[in-house]
Amino acid sequence: MYATATIVKPLPPELFRSHGASAEMRWDAMAGQGYHTPTDRFFVRNHTFTPSIDAATWQLAIHGDGVRCPTAYTYDQLRAMPARTLDAAIECAGNGRRFYGSQQDAPAPGTQWGLGAIGVARWRGVPLRYLLEQAGVGAAAVDVLPRGLDAPFEHYGQVRRPLPVGKAMDDVLVAYEMNGRPLPPDHGFPVRLVVPGWAGIASIKWLGDIEVATRELFTPWNTEFYPDITVNPVKSALELGWNAAIPLGRPQLLRGRSWSGRGRIVKVEVSFDGGRRWRTAEHHGRHLVSAWLPWHVGWVPRQPGEQVILARATDETGATQPPKTPQHPFGYHFDAVVRHPIRVVHG
Repeated sequence: MYATATIVKPLPPELFRSHGASAEMRWDAMAGQGYHTPTDRFFVRNHTFTPSIDAATWQLAIHGDGVRCPTAYTYDQLRAMPARTLDAAIECAGNGRRFYGSQQDAPAPGTQWGLGAIGVARWRGVPLRYLLEQAGVGAAAVDVLPRGLDAPFEHYGQVRRPLPVGKAMDDVLVAYEMNGRPLPPDHGFPVRLVVPGWAGIASIKWLGDIEVATRELFTPWNTEFYPDITVNPVKSALELGWNAAIPLGRPQLLRGRSWSGRGRIVKVEVSFDGGRRWRTAEHHGRHLVSAWLPWHVGWVPRQPGEQVILARATDETGATQPPKTPQHPFGYHFDAVVRHPIRVVHG
């Protein structure tokens, strides 16, 4: 069903921070961009390496005791089905992991992401609900198990992680386009899942088959590696380089983005004095529950030297970024306010 595999292609260093076979988006590379993350800036996270798949021979199989009519679709058949376009974020559960160590003195194992293991793209594809209905999903269905066609990860097999049927029938997309073009290999060609609001591990790339079961399903990706990890928490990031130099006494318009898997962002606050005082940021334009909220705030730096900028967001459920995140053994879901260092300089 798939051919030879190739290592992730080299990525432009000016746009990414490399983490082995993975690559993190640099937030300063998002400055001046539009609402969506350009495909060449979108973060990459692989368990092994990017497979090379021939769309002409690829098929997506839907099977299991939870459907009455097991079936398989070709790439062309999938593209001919009723489609939906969705602006949605995909975020690695470990986004922000390095701050467990740098801010809370409790380092966590795993890829030491900053805040760049997230991206928002315009995805196009077929609602998973449509495919499941076509296969005759039954009332007894409990879990849906998508499986990727990447190479097996160590002795655990191919990447696969179950979704409850309720989520699968809600807003999940079987996507074949990203930002108006066919998915690039690093992002799941020919087809991937997009699971809005949930940790990126749910958005299986290089999708090969979907099992629908009348029982709860378990794999290493929901027991050993990502136990109890589903909805992503609220976070914020500045479109600014780490330790960026900002001129003293000159008006600045600082921009950032905030997001939450729980719902829309309703407020963003920024502090320039270590959290003693907070200013409400302004925001205009798109305000999508499945993506992020761009915002901006004006500031005139009055003191030279090293400083930090803090940004915190609140979503529609009332969840606000805390000053500290409870330690997680795998370093997932860091949602505390990040202390973004800058240098205020003369000239």
